[in-house]
Amino acid sequence: MSSRSTEGKRRDSACVHPFPSPSMVSIVLGAQWGDEGKGKLVDLLASEADVVCRCQGGNNAGHSVVVDGVEYDFHMLPSGFHLQNCVNIIGNGCVVNLPELREEIQKNESRGITNWSNRLLISDRAHLVFDFHKQSDGFIERGRGKSSLGTTKKGIGPTYSSKATRNGIRAGDLVGDFSMFSDKLRNIYNYYKLTFPDLDIDIEKTIEQFKQLVEYFRPMIIDTIAYLNQAIIDGSKKILVEGANATMLDIDFGKFIN
Repeated sequence: MSSRSTEGKRRDSACVHPFPSPSMVSIVLGAQWGDEGKGKLVDLLASEADVVCRCQGGNNAGHSVVVDGVEYDFHMLPSGFHLQNCVNIIGNGCVVNLPELREEIQKNESRGITNWSNRLLISDRAHLVFDFHKQSDGFIERGRGKSSLGTTKKGIGPTYSSKATRNGIRAGDLVGDFSMFSDKLRNIYNYYKLTFPDLDIDIEKTIEQFKQLVEYFRPMIIDTIAYLNQAIIDGSKKILVEGANATMLDIDFGKFIN
């Protein structure tokens, strides 16, 4: 948890400035197993940023920010969500549970965050997390027995598996042809059902749930790669990239547990 006194106030500091030149991109990543205090550092730097981007991970990450005695909880939302002068991006490397993201937005709205709708952008290439990803996450963990990884069972790993096998659904699919989205969702569910026969999901109910989310999220889902490239080319934006998890959990550079 991090705490500070004034929302959106720029800090003066004698230390090395995180954004030494216009359009400078700063990146915060964990160097160990997580819980290194990234949230405090990101909150400190976010007040200096014009854009805060989540670059990977899902809502298994998160931290709390206290501003003027009010506590905000961010799991999927970038850490500049409460700052009125900051655009927040959920990038193409993230996996997003849209129903839970809406709940997170509404929870923080109830605590006083306003005028956020034009400050939150979601990459059209970000992959979506569904309930069958979450259930299969639990099945996989139980199957590992004593070698379980201790995942949060949020469906993050299975969603990245869907992405790697080109069997996933992206945010852009949701705001395209909804009948095609529905067919894709049925197909991927049938694939998971073959692998995990004990899955207990009403896929038609899931389709209806996401149909209700289309117009809510449509204005937020854009090509964020083009947006960020233009921000860098313009040379006037200070961009903070917020990484989830940590180096030792990386499947290439960390400890590969099997």
